[in-house]
Amino acid sequence: MSTATFRIWRGKGQEGRFEDYSTEYSEGMVVLDAVHKVQAEQAPDLAVRWNCKAGKCGSCSAEVNGKPKLMCMTRLSDLPLNEPVTVEPMKAFPPIKDLVTDVSWNYRVKQRIRKFAPRKPDFEDGTWRIDQQDVERVQEFRKCIECYLCQDVCHVLRDHRLHSQFVGPRFFVYAAALDMHPLDTEDRLPDLQQRDGIGFCNITKCCTKVCPENITITDNAIIPLKERVVDRFYDPLGRLLGFFRRK
Repeated sequence: MSTATFRIWRGKGQEGRFEDYSTEYSEGMVVLDAVHKVQAEQAPDLAVRWNCKAGKCGSCSAEVNGKPKLMCMTRLSDLPLNEPVTVEPMKAFPPIKDLVTDVSWNYRVKQRIRKFAPRKPDFEDGTWRIDQQDVERVQEFRKCIECYLCQDVCHVLRDHRLHSQFVGPRFFVYAAALDMHPLDTEDRLPDLQQRDGIGFCNITKCCTKVCPENITITDNAIIPLKERVVDRFYDPLGRLLGFFRRK
């Protein structure tokens, strides 16, 4: 077996430092395997959040060599093991201990987004008629595992810390899944424009690049929502038509 060095962040809250751990690795191992090996053999008090180890629970999100990743899906064979592999907690959320961060802010944001409000059924038996293409359009957004890597990489949250003004790409995807549903009747555009800060997004597509489920976050969710907001609140003709509709 070969040996590699893992430079892991250790600490509580904002206070801490990187510590180096040398450990053996074998073919097929992922970063989470290495962290567990360090935890079992050298640092039993190392805090790390994980659950499924299959890339479906989103629990083991961290930053590996400075990039937001799922530790369970990051193979050691894809990393330069001739130098230390840095493993640290996500930077967009408050650190709790070692690799664990407080992501509860995301749950509070989700609670305030207007929920699904279907139109009246099309038939007396309480069912609707929906085109298949409309079903497929929102199906992509339902793949989200809420790992919050897209939130972590977003510069509005990561660098500018505008958590009070911006909900982040995860919740633009959630809003898009509701707003683009063919049965939904709720109006979320005022919230997106005023409270949720969709205007802060400058569509760099960094969120799309880190998504482990390959959701086309920017092109299929954020840009269409931004277009709807612009049509409603900033297009002169659209605002005029909206005025007469309200009349």
